[in-house]
Amino acid sequence: MFDTEPLYYQVGTELLGRRGFEFNMQIQQKMMGRPAPEAIGVLIAEFQLTDLPADLMQESDDLYAALLAEGLVALPGLFELLDHLETQSIPFAVATSSKRRFAQQMLSSFDLIPRLQFLLTGDDVSQGKPHPEMYLAAADRFQIQPENMLVLEDSENGCISAARSGACAVAVPGEHTAGHRYDQAFLSIDSLADRRLFELLQS
Repeated sequence: MFDTEPLYYQVGTELLGRRGFEFNMQIQQKMMGRPAPEAIGVLIAEFQLTDLPADLMQESDDLYAALLAEGLVALPGLFELLDHLETQSIPFAVATSSKRRFAQQMLSSFDLIPRLQFLLTGDDVSQGKPHPEMYLAAADRFQIQPENMLVLEDSENGCISAARSGACAVAVPGEHTAGHRYDQAFLSIDSLADRRLFELLQS
């Protein structure tokens, strides 16, 4: 729905820059899809940081909140896709590794929460992506088998998570995830407006 990875990259860059280290795409990929405590753990382990995890998490949250307050841009084709899903009576939801308060802030800025069947966040699972817990939980909330669920993902870990759950994964890479491997995806598209996605929804 939103390409938040550039924001996370800015947060990582600032967080490590304050400590004399340089953030990079490889570290970001290791962190993608993980709940916040796990992601912070990756930073601590990679750079042998001496900060307390709770302190780093709070600092990260403060940086991210400030960036969100500056405004967020929806992915091209998002609203057309949501309108199509509603017209076809196809239920949809959001399952994100973001913290609930950030997910609600992003969705509320476009008045999207009332349109969702439900919202699952990183606060609702104990295992981060690529573990399939998030999408198994989503299928359970939909009261369907995972193989009857289509998942849109913008990262390698996310596609692996969806595929491991048994769902049909469609990759929608962003600027910071274009170099990921999407072997687990049934389909890879450049935009939510791609007609192949709409055709898949009808199959």
